[in-house]
Amino acid sequence: MRPNNQTLRLQLNHYRSYIAISCEDMEVGFCTPEFAAKMVEIFNEYERLHEENEMLNKALKLACIDLLKQAGISMNHLDRRIQDYLDKAKRPEHGARAIAFLLRERQQALDISNREFVRFCASYKLAPQQLKDIFQGKDIPDSQLKSLSRILGKSVEELIEVRDGFSDSELNRLARILGTSNEDLAQVFSS
Repeated sequence: MRPNNQTLRLQLNHYRSYIAISCEDMEVGFCTPEFAAKMVEIFNEYERLHEENEMLNKALKLACIDLLKQAGISMNHLDRRIQDYLDKAKRPEHGARAIAFLLRERQQALDISNREFVRFCASYKLAPQQLKDIFQGKDIPDSQLKSLSRILGKSVEELIEVRDGFSDSELNRLARILGTSNEDLAQVFSS
């Protein structure tokens, strides 16, 4: 066996205690008790979130089963119904719904009522009917982007990207349909 001339990066302080970290019955390192406590806290939080997620999924499934039974619809539609609800619950990545979500966040950041927010938007030349149309998911014309930019504190280009952009999964799907790569498709949309 050849001697190893490399210096070790591990430094030990003889006045501190260290705890061994094991993975699959092998010691893989050492850490201080503070780091060990933080690691245990993170793993416990992960486990709690995982259990909570499973419980919420079961509750959603039970609610969908009840709704389908009440409506007299076949249970064959259960998975589709659950996916519809999950899609509705996700934060929208683009389109009018995404802009409406940004407006809701702005209102919450300002900590003002709906009526005050309507007046706030009107002061930036976004009429109450235009605001209502955005929240109803109607198309947002370019003429409103400047007002929205001032209200949200984002550039017009950022808002155009939010309004018109595609999510990664949508680009993947479109690329498969067209028989091209994601990179080629992204270049087409950027030009």
